[in-house]
Amino acid sequence: MSEGILGKKLGMTGIFASNGQYLPVTVIQAGPCTVTQIKTRANDGYDALQLGFKEKKQQRLTKPLKGHFDKSGGTGFYRLREFSVKEPEQFEPGQQVTMEMFSVGDKINIAGKTKGHGFSGVTRRHGFALGRKTHGGRCYRIPGSIGNSAWPSKVAKGKKMPGQYGNVRQTTRNLEVVDVRPDQNLILVKGAVPGPKNAIVEICKAKKS
Repeated sequence: MSEGILGKKLGMTGIFASNGQYLPVTVIQAGPCTVTQIKTRANDGYDALQLGFKEKKQQRLTKPLKGHFDKSGGTGFYRLREFSVKEPEQFEPGQQVTMEMFSVGDKINIAGKTKGHGFSGVTRRHGFALGRKTHGGRCYRIPGSIGNSAWPSKVAKGKKMPGQYGNVRQTTRNLEVVDVRPDQNLILVKGAVPGPKNAIVEICKAKKS
């Protein structure tokens, strides 16, 4: 069985648990994914499956990718990811991998790309306090003094400054699976997941609690 699968974040909602508690959950379409390549320890030095998710039209494939996908049935995909597997000989190219590896109560890790906010200032990016607007204050949203005095006479590395905010890979660990709906390929996860709606995410079973 594969240790992970690709999915699509559909959004957030809420459900009521059996004890009446209201739980905010993220709805994820987990798979189905297609095995596009099998990595073995003999040929590649490790055991893994390359899975494809979200079909792509043939006319949008490059010739190298088209030749690669021809080995697994000819269907192209937007996203390819490798996941570890203990017995790769049980799989074959073109086989479907579904969400059967997950069950209610499991702890999972979900990795995705966070929402991009562009170039942002220190107030939005780092939560700096605003300066005063009264009594001639001219430093309302700027970071203020950033350097040092005579020694070391430079800006310290890692100083919190304006810059690119978001659009980075982030992993949220130990999220709990609240509900599993195999007929719809949906899993409901307690809590928030990185990325906007319709973002592609990687779902793996948690190894550390």
